[in-house]
Amino acid sequence: MAKFLVENKGPLRGEVSISGAKNSVLPIMAATLLCNEECIIQDVPALRDVEVMCQILESLGVKVDADFSNNRLSLNATEILHNETPPELAKRMRASILTMGPILARKGSAVVALPGGCAIGARPIDLHLKGFEALGAEIIFGEHHVEARAEKLKGNRIYLDYPSVGATENIITAAVFAEGTTIIENVAEEPEIVDLANYLNKMGAKIKGAGTDTIKIEGVERLHGTTHTVIPDRIETGTFMVAAAITRGDVLIKNVVPDHVRPVIAKLTECGCVVEDTIDGLRVRGDVNPLVATDIKTLPYPGFPTDMQSQFMALLTTVEGQSTVIETVFENRYMHISELNRMGADITHDGRSAIINGGAPLHGSSVMSTDLRAGAALVLAGLVASGTTEVTEIYHIERGYTEFVDKLRGIGAEIRKED
Repeated sequence: MAKFLVENKGPLRGEVSISGAKNSVLPIMAATLLCNEECIIQDVPALRDVEVMCQILESLGVKVDADFSNNRLSLNATEILHNETPPELAKRMRASILTMGPILARKGSAVVALPGGCAIGARPIDLHLKGFEALGAEIIFGEHHVEARAEKLKGNRIYLDYPSVGATENIITAAVFAEGTTIIENVAEEPEIVDLANYLNKMGAKIKGAGTDTIKIEGVERLHGTTHTVIPDRIETGTFMVAAAITRGDVLIKNVVPDHVRPVIAKLTECGCVVEDTIDGLRVRGDVNPLVATDIKTLPYPGFPTDMQSQFMALLTTVEGQSTVIETVFENRYMHISELNRMGADITHDGRSAIINGGAPLHGSSVMSTDLRAGAALVLAGLVASGTTEVTEIYHIERGYTEFVDKLRGIGAEIRKED
């Protein structure tokens, strides 16, 4: 099994450029199923999840031309041959469920195996299905799959009980061809939702309100091909911001949208970091002031992102004082705590709350990446631990970070991959 070997080489310094957003490109790729002309997607991160989505689209009949050396995808869904996502692919990645809305809208029937992904919580798809039903679809459950079918989708007013990102994306794509007007309330407001809406609008959709809590969609007859550049990955941005802070370094992070990481900027500033919004990007300095403890609570956007909780917790283990972390989004996102404690951290948790008694020196150990962001947190901890940190199950990390080792080494980290 492949693993990362990480050592403490002191503060990180230099420049790093952020790749396109994984959580943006996957729904955009799925949305291409709505169009029967060629679509070009640029700044595509070369990730395993993107490769799996390419395989899923190809299995449905989409012509895929992937040029990962130039971060470019050409997708042509002129003819969708199948309406069922292969179960062996769907179970590898939760984002496979995002093909359901576009296939339903285009073919009138969509069958998707219950999706896989990181084991960080239940993440049911009931809100997706509730939205499809409101648009007039019939939902049929099998033992390991679910089907939605409708002769013609019709616009409706839909209220989401929780602002789910995936449900928002799936309902938007299903409603693009629905007859009349669809209004979705209490939707997710993440930048990835805005990026998806911008992509669809370029193709001829009529979507308003993305980035607010209410989205209005006027149904159209067809979409046309387009070219679109994916937004920078705000979670990769945040991870490198924390990397600069945890090593007490000085790193310029390029190709970023500062507004997308305001909660991370605020919390790093509370800790004592200096974050400068420059013309070239975000400069993060952890070497100006002694860093101090702070508290975080994860919330849907624009709150502090759950995908940054584990990385920030790794940072809090290195500062003097007691910090509290409250995880409100996923009920099972504390599996990294036992691994950080294995490295010498002092963290306890009860339910959704965790207490970090910071300042204890970390030491290298053999630790396991239990999910994508937890794996990144363990690598960050390894950058400041004494000795060598061995991070296993790194396929989780490679699902979400492009050229992670090379980018870290480029700013002075001592990390290597060993097969």
